[in-house]
Amino acid sequence: MKYDHILIRYGEMTLKSRNRKIFIDALRKRLNRALEGMDVHIKTTRDRAYIVLGDEDAYAVIGKLKLISGILSVSPVVRIEKTEAAMKETALEFTADFDADRTFKIEVKRADKTFPMETHDIQGMIGAHVLGNTDDLTVNVRQPDYKITAEIRREAVYMYYDTIKCLGGLPLGTGGKGLLMLSGGIDSPVAGLDVMKKGVEIEAVHFHSPPYTSPEATEKVKKLIDIMTERTGYDIKLHIVPFTELQTTLYDRIPDNLSMTSTRRVMLKIAERLAGTTGAEAVINGENLGQVASQTLTSMYAINEVTTLPVLRPLLTLEKNDIVNMAKQFGTYETSILPYEDCCTIFKPKSPKTKPSLEKVRKFEERVDFEPLIEKALAGIETYIPNGQDEDEAFEDLL
Repeated sequence: MKYDHILIRYGEMTLKSRNRKIFIDALRKRLNRALEGMDVHIKTTRDRAYIVLGDEDAYAVIGKLKLISGILSVSPVVRIEKTEAAMKETALEFTADFDADRTFKIEVKRADKTFPMETHDIQGMIGAHVLGNTDDLTVNVRQPDYKITAEIRREAVYMYYDTIKCLGGLPLGTGGKGLLMLSGGIDSPVAGLDVMKKGVEIEAVHFHSPPYTSPEATEKVKKLIDIMTERTGYDIKLHIVPFTELQTTLYDRIPDNLSMTSTRRVMLKIAERLAGTTGAEAVINGENLGQVASQTLTSMYAINEVTTLPVLRPLLTLEKNDIVNMAKQFGTYETSILPYEDCCTIFKPKSPKTKPSLEKVRKFEERVDFEPLIEKALAGIETYIPNGQDEDEAFEDLL
């Protein structure tokens, strides 16, 4: 079957009213970028969008559309003449793709009310033709295996049967910007990609502590950024913070059972400063309630105290198995489980407090002047761009 159109159904944009055009324009920009260089024409309307295919294969184009947030589902479509014969023969051609001994249903959407046949009559006409020319298909109007749809419009009839689920959500760029704290484990890349489905652009920050953390650990995080960029079609910058001096100072000067809390607090301070320069309006992390000592409610309260930015935790209440499945779906899992440890793992305390006292944490931190070390770390940030290049970025305006 040679398809000539792709029907795009909007996701949550259908809930928008007066400002829907903003979301449609953002989606169109993402479509233009994703399909750049392909022989297609993009048409957007208030309720749906269409891709008019030139010589492109419909499913090759759909492979790119599946990565764009804001699209609920797509269908490859055939445009045909407004005749009974064309509708009957097209429906019969579709059945060549159907498995044996399955059920089907005919659905008709008669947008052109001037078409001489009524909806029910068109359904019966197409269904009878399919039944009369196949041996192993039966009708099931409630739960069919296949649903053949004919949309009758003024200019033509559009027919399709295959509906492919996409990301849904909102177009990238409509939800503001966030800064993802990317550790290199399973959770944080999933958190970043999940938030991006809601239209949030992101940059990422990673803390490394050479020589305690290996160059392979940093390369692993860069690879995760490459995967996330490829999946979303959006160039995600990665800011790599030299954290060795700060981390060894925390290890030496803060009691062992509170060191993880203080480490997270310092990281969040740096993230907040970095967010101010990148334009991020929130910090995103992959924390999961109760998974480790720093992810209890008491720990989160003590850590959040150092920032006024919202901290988004999209994985907060998910089961670990669900997060792993999401990582596999997103394509980050195999890279995340590579055995290169991050700085938090290497400096993990023996018995971290699950209910750290904020008063005690403050008391011990007041004994150490962290500010010069924070300024030094900010000045030493290197930024990785997913095209394989590194660039030094000195964030003097944060100092």
